[in-house]
Amino acid sequence: MVRYTVREYEPADEKSWLRCRVLGFLDTAYFDDVWRARPRIPAPGFELVAADENGDIAGIMDVEIDGGLATIETVAVHPDHRRRGLGRVLLAQANALLVGSSATTLDAWTRDDPDTLAWYRAMGFAESDHYLHVYANHYTDSGEPERAVLTPRPGLKPMMLFLHAKLAEEQRMREEFARVHVCRRFAKEL
Repeated sequence: MVRYTVREYEPADEKSWLRCRVLGFLDTAYFDDVWRARPRIPAPGFELVAADENGDIAGIMDVEIDGGLATIETVAVHPDHRRRGLGRVLLAQANALLVGSSATTLDAWTRDDPDTLAWYRAMGFAESDHYLHVYANHYTDSGEPERAVLTPRPGLKPMMLFLHAKLAEEQRMREEFARVHVCRRFAKEL
């Protein structure tokens, strides 16, 4: 049985953190949300990792705090370490760190992946706000980017666009674009 250590992120973890995030997101609707460098979470926020016995990062959770709101900016578990309770352990540590902070609510925004939605619900979060993530990609449908841009700029050909739209526009967006996700806010009181 693999043993894990949950601790604060250290700069030496960056490469392993990036690998965990990429592989953790690869089979989700965030499969193309790839970063070359890890963004920093400013204090009073915090960055947690679950490291395996070799020091490799198996799970991550970054939480930003802005006044009364704490937001999970990133949560991911490496596919080789899933279904072992790492997400639950990281969340419990995050909740413990939020005690005594200014935060009264913990929230997260995520897309429409059934396992992710079920995890947030099982962790006591309630779904509230929604909007759409719409992708217009030339390689999916050569007309998608042009349909998304009202006034083309001379000399520039749109190839891929990432757009936000209101949930009320979901049916129309799904008719016009191949890739549309419902982005959902989950929140719970601390």
